[in-house]
Amino acid sequence: MRFGAKPNGQSDSTEAFLQAWAAACASTESALIYVPKGRYLLRPLIFLGPCKSPHIMFRIDGTLVAPTDYRVLGGVENWINFKRVSSVTILGGSLDAKGPALWACKAKPNNSCPIGATVQIKGVRILAKENSPNTDGIHLQFSKNIAIFNSSVKTGDDCVSIGPGTQNLLIQRMACGPGHGISIGSLAKELEEEGVRNITVKEVVFTETQNGVRIKSWARPSLGFVKEVQFFNIVMRNVRNPIIIDQNYCPHSIDCPNQV
Repeated sequence: MRFGAKPNGQSDSTEAFLQAWAAACASTESALIYVPKGRYLLRPLIFLGPCKSPHIMFRIDGTLVAPTDYRVLGGVENWINFKRVSSVTILGGSLDAKGPALWACKAKPNNSCPIGATVQIKGVRILAKENSPNTDGIHLQFSKNIAIFNSSVKTGDDCVSIGPGTQNLLIQRMACGPGHGISIGSLAKELEEEGVRNITVKEVVFTETQNGVRIKSWARPSLGFVKEVQFFNIVMRNVRNPIIIDQNYCPHSIDCPNQV
């Protein structure tokens, strides 16, 4: 707190965090940056190295909060970025990226929602309990030119969920399991629905998943489609359904359309 960060979630604490990082980075000994309980508003920031300190630990007991208006982020690629640093540990804490501000725009047809384009995800590790409900590791929708590399997903649902409007996706060198595998869909929720095309999945290991690679769609008419999907060098270990195409998807068997 000695750098002036305010735990009220409204005062801009960006400069205080950068000052704390500068002090820790300049230290010749192991350094600790402690964030007490509270909510800390942060604009986009870069924790830049290289550092003299052999090890820096962020211990976060509070919540880091993004600006409510996502347009404040401007054209930056990342909200919080660690660049040219090594031996950094982040312990605890929560991130509030203000997702509802983005979700709300979908409910208002006159609003312009940002659409994912040209995104790379590398070296991500996602963990959730095997019995945790609806815990998709990565969900993609209305996005194009996406690449996911060298990642591991262990959850209670899809490792990667590929929704309508996804184009030009590459998934390479991923470990998946437990979970429900890599799924295209669910699709055909709406009649006027964008298709999925040019999906490549390669060098993925599925371990003790419910499914391996899956396409799932509701049994109702739709203009959506799936085209140009390729799977290469896939390893399945104790997978219940290695390859599955389900055109009668209805997970809870309630009010199922049964029109196809």
